[in-house]
Amino acid sequence: MVWQKYNGETIRSSINEAVEDIIKNETHLGNKLKVYIGTDSQVKRGIIEFATVIVFLREHKGGFMFIHRDRKTHKQSIKERMLTEVQKSIDIAYQLCPLLDQYHIDLEVHVDINTNPNFESNVALKEAMGYILGMGFQFKAKPESFASTNCANKMVQ
Repeated sequence: MVWQKYNGETIRSSINEAVEDIIKNETHLGNKLKVYIGTDSQVKRGIIEFATVIVFLREHKGGFMFIHRDRKTHKQSIKERMLTEVQKSIDIAYQLCPLLDQYHIDLEVHVDINTNPNFESNVALKEAMGYILGMGFQFKAKPESFASTNCANKMVQ
């Protein structure tokens, strides 16, 4: 899985090593971190483009993110696509969880699903929330899900 920084620089180490380096560096600088993971997707000419982000926010000092992009060529319903986004976020959250626990870093999983039933994405809200909470993660949906709704969204636009 290839990850990159916002400036496009490829992360050469494993994502776990890169995240641990960030945690150590930021802790050394006296910064308190919180991590947010989210995925968004966009359908373009029959291809679904996904972007998963790991957002690091420093308390009162801004933040930065790592990005992973991939594509699927088979057609998906809106519900299936929303749940694929959730799966991608859960996969990376689950991978990083032991590391974040070791360093006492809080984690939230953000989904690009609207809580308003008048929006299409709402069809996946209950399943997404149940899955994420059932895995033991903190869950945020629109409008509080900036990692997926803003950060990941910017990567697929």
